[in-house]
Amino acid sequence: MTIAMQSTTLPASFRPKQRLGFNTRVSFNDDAGPAQGLRDGIELFKQAERLGYQSGWAYQRHFDHYLSSPLPFFAAAGQHARHITFGSAVIPMRYQDPILLAEAAGTTDLLIDGRLELAISTGTNASFDAVFGAVDTDARTEAKRRQARFLSAIAGDVLHRVVEQGPGAPQGAELRVTPYSPTLRARIRQGSASIESAVQAAELGIGLISGTVLHDQAEGETFGQYQARIIGTFRVTWHKRWATEPPPVAVAASILVGTTAELREKYAAYDLERRTKGIAASRPIGALAPAGQPAGAQISPVFQGTPDQVIDAVLNDPGLAAADEVVLFLPAFGLAENLRLLTDLAETVAPELGWSPTLGP
Repeated sequence: MTIAMQSTTLPASFRPKQRLGFNTRVSFNDDAGPAQGLRDGIELFKQAERLGYQSGWAYQRHFDHYLSSPLPFFAAAGQHARHITFGSAVIPMRYQDPILLAEAAGTTDLLIDGRLELAISTGTNASFDAVFGAVDTDARTEAKRRQARFLSAIAGDVLHRVVEQGPGAPQGAELRVTPYSPTLRARIRQGSASIESAVQAAELGIGLISGTVLHDQAEGETFGQYQARIIGTFRVTWHKRWATEPPPVAVAASILVGTTAELREKYAAYDLERRTKGIAASRPIGALAPAGQPAGAQISPVFQGTPDQVIDAVLNDPGLAAADEVVLFLPAFGLAENLRLLTDLAETVAPELGWSPTLGP
């Protein structure tokens, strides 16, 4: 494997990238089936680690041709890839039992030697309420309540003191989540699509990852400009609240490096599909078609072209410039195609962003 050496002089406003990651949907189609999709997902993590990637993230989506339960997948994949971290991007808290999630997260984190990085959100999908059940308050308020309960649980807080002795625990027992992973809370992030969620993350003392869909931007503000403003707000709020350096910020982006004319044509077609169909672009065979673009949402650009063109575009994007970690958002391509994307990014563009690979034995 050959990794290009950095030769670009980085702009003063561009933060050198501490880590390089990828975000996979762990998707499957009706032909091969879900078991093959899961095996391909594990192989993707293994090969990304071989290329020196520091993080891998899995897209969660219920009731479709994607990964619906990331934690058992991470526990399995973590036995095959020994160094890379495993992150969810994102888990909507409205549809989680916070205590059960905390137990599963603690178990998974210990099984993979403290490499779990959960990104959670307080966004909702109204069409799921009929399945998961209605709540007395509005969905976002309920999501925030569950988020707070989850963060308390993984921090090792006492959840309940037994008043009356029963078959489960003696009177006076203090109930905490077990197994307990003492450093897990420090690796929780907020999936942020707005200024409000960035402020929320900083005030809770959790990290930040910004994705490929944003909302509530100012009129005339580009995606990258708004993303940079979200990141800046997070850091300012963190400094005011905690008086310490904030944790590194990750940004997911479609960075498709075309090292051949054929690949550039393919990625340009995906770019057009993304700009015209939005979140409905690049779906596995049999996957549900989204009802429509979220109201007021802004979709991230696709950075595609020759290596030099992609380097120039990334260096001049305000959102990517502000990030500490870049996460390649992978289309729902096949395993071989996504491995090519990972390889070409690592070997041609990422070293020019100040990144260095982590290569294991």
